[in-house]
Amino acid sequence: MPAARYRCTGCGNLTRFDVVASQRTKALYHYSVGGDLTVEDEAVLDSRVEQVTCVWCGATGDRIAEVTDDETADS
Repeated sequence: MPAARYRCTGCGNLTRFDVVASQRTKALYHYSVGGDLTVEDEAVLDSRVEQVTCVWCGATGDRIAEVTDDETADS
C-alpha cells in the first residue's frame, strides 16, 4: 500500500510530516533455534492515518492536504 503524499496549506511544506497511524497486519513469525525472530510474508490488512502534523509550522487537520504525484510535479 503506497503512502499518501501531503502538503501543508499553511507553509507549503511537502517533505516533513509527523504521521500517527494504526495498522493491522498478518505475518509469519519464524524463530531460529537460537530464538532470533524473522518476520516473513507480512501483509497489511487494515491501515488508518489518525493524525498528520506539519513539522515546519505545526499545522494539523484541514490545513494538511493529500496531494497526487501530478500536483507535486507542478511545484
